Amino acid sequence: MAEFTLPRNSKVQPGKHYPAAAGAKKPRTFRIYRWSPDDGQNPRVDTYEVDVSSCPMVLDVLLKIKNEIDATLTLRRSCREGICGSCAMNIDGTNTLACTHAVDDCSRGEIPIYPLPHLPVVKDLVPDLTHFYAQHASIRPWIRTQSPAPSDRERLQSPEERKQLDGLYECILCACCSTSCPSYWWNGDRYLGPAVLLQAYRWIVDSRDEDTGTRLDELEDPFRLYRCHTIMNCTRTCPKGLNPAKAIAEIKKLIVERRMA
Repeated sequence: MAEFTLPRNSKVQPGKHYPAAAGAKKPRTFRIYRWSPDDGQNPRVDTYEVDVSSCPMVLDVLLKIKNEIDATLTLRRSCREGICGSCAMNIDGTNTLACTHAVDDCSRGEIPIYPLPHLPVVKDLVPDLTHFYAQHASIRPWIRTQSPAPSDRERLQSPEERKQLDGLYECILCACCSTSCPSYWWNGDRYLGPAVLLQAYRWIVDSRDEDTGTRLDELEDPFRLYRCHTIMNCTRTCPKGLNPAKAIAEIKKLIVERRMA
């Protein structure tokens, strides 16, 4: 399992144990990372034995724990439909969404749940995504144009032009891919990471955008783009089935073609 960014000089310690309720029909054991900035204690891993007979998804388990067993557990969640990306975390060794990851798809033994790797932890399963969002903002993720907008209609695309965005626009910025990338772990201060680069490519290939040259110039940097070493963790872990590694390769290809033109 990947390492996680923890408070300085801290060690993860064994935590509390919450046994299953009497008469549990389908008990499963979950080992959940716990840390609070308010108590001055080292991180710990609490063990919860939960009856999952009414909990098809891992998010259902976490909410059952919070509502019925331990109200202090802290996590992010919102849509419960794999749309918002709020509940991204490391479940059973894989970065994924708790709302779409089935309990039955986890390993048969104890199920470990940690926050996304290599990000500062706000509390428990909540990572600090401030830097990640700042990187996304740095690519200016909107249509940039020089020509005036049509006065009588929107900027149009053909079906073929619109199809170029398939596999890109679906990204929900959950950060699962970026936080699974060793290059991002090592160079996250300067390397944009697979999620942001996929978003950058989404605007580069948008037929309505008129600032492709500047976008490529901004990405042509030894760290912002070229720290990608095609490890492919990003593509393997994406809960939406997208391919950030391919998008990064396409950006590199466009830069090479532009040099040779």
